[in-house]
Amino acid sequence: MSKYLLDKFLYTVDRDPELVERYREDPVGTVEWWEAEMANKLLNCIDDEKTTWLAFTEEERKALREHDHVTLFQMGAHPFLTLTLFIAMFERDHGPLEYQKAYGKAMEHITMPYPDITT
Repeated sequence: MSKYLLDKFLYTVDRDPELVERYREDPVGTVEWWEAEMANKLLNCIDDEKTTWLAFTEEERKALREHDHVTLFQMGAHPFLTLTLFIAMFERDHGPLEYQKAYGKAMEHITMPYPDITT
């Protein structure tokens, strides 16, 4: 499992409005495309700079495909990254602060110590 790769996915998708919409509408295709095309590119580098070893586990792919922020948090994805991305995708479907409250409520059962979110 790579918390780095999960956070990199959440970070890069959240910063591109077209990717946010793509991920909202086609999470399976977006995760597959991103893993094949973007996962091994180094952040803030030229396109020719890349690695070859980064890949999601099947559990990570499943959580990303299902927009499952609770499982992502339990795997160590940073909650601020999931929250900002998921607000961008789903807040429009809810009233003021409804989505944020539902996001928190879904994680109510998680007790301290929380998963390690360092990368």
